[in-house]
Amino acid sequence: MGLLTIGAFAKASRLSPKALRLYDDLGLLQPVEVDPASGYRFYDRAQLDRARLVAWLRRLGMPLARIRLVCDAEPATAAADIAAYWAQVTTEAAARQELAAFLVDYLHGKATAMSNARFTLGIRFAAQTDIGRERARNEDCAYAGAHVLAVADGLGGHAGGVKASAAAVGVLAALDDSGAMSDDPLGALKHAVEQASADIRALAESDPSLDGLGTTLTATLWSGSQLALVHIGDSRAYLLRDGELFQLTEDSERSTPVPIRRPICRCTRSSQATDTCCAPTVCTASWPRLRSNQRSAPLPTPRRSSAS
Repeated sequence: MGLLTIGAFAKASRLSPKALRLYDDLGLLQPVEVDPASGYRFYDRAQLDRARLVAWLRRLGMPLARIRLVCDAEPATAAADIAAYWAQVTTEAAARQELAAFLVDYLHGKATAMSNARFTLGIRFAAQTDIGRERARNEDCAYAGAHVLAVADGLGGHAGGVKASAAAVGVLAALDDSGAMSDDPLGALKHAVEQASADIRALAESDPSLDGLGTTLTATLWSGSQLALVHIGDSRAYLLRDGELFQLTEDSERSTPVPIRRPICRCTRSSQATDTCCAPTVCTASWPRLRSNQRSAPLPTPRRSSAS
């Protein structure tokens, strides 16, 4: 029997001609012959099994890159790949169902904090520091946990920068359990910063050689429905959304002690929920750098502005 035109092959495989042209371009399902003059594609009937498998996998919602791997694999391996994919789909569907139920309750005012909800969202986390190309030692300290992300950079040139950054991050890390389900994550961060400031002050007072030590600090506390952010100095926080990075913090480049001013605080309700940022409420607070020689000035109390 002769070759099938793209129209006949599309009808037999239940794939549209447009899809067949796309699969040809991707190398997923290529015709056996292309007319050099007209560009018409022709397919062999033996390709129908692969075409139908592609159609079925697309109905499952499997990405084309993964479909290609399944189609090229041995039958037993392909079956295992499909089972693994479907297990992933059902898990993600269950999570989305719970998220949808929570958002409905939240927007109806039935759930104001994650402690009142029926499930807990999670974050994927990791921490790593690098000395870079210019410094002789690494004064960074970082922590990543299920609820707290924190990074601090001891001020270069000051004795004890490593101790200052470690002291600040150590206090924030303790919030991973105690502040995880707080109804006021911004308040919990404020308390932690006050404690970190006191610890750094105590370090300087215990050893005259450490006078003037300091550190930057950028940290987030995730309570489930709220994400609080504290930022001091020039260690940055970014939001990754749709493959792009957006800087959330503003650098404070001053290296000399400055009087503590009132923080900049804002609370905004997210207008869009995505896989990357799905918390309905975001609270942020900013302070100048933590310095041990600001002993007489207490840390300010964050102010909440109206939601925008």
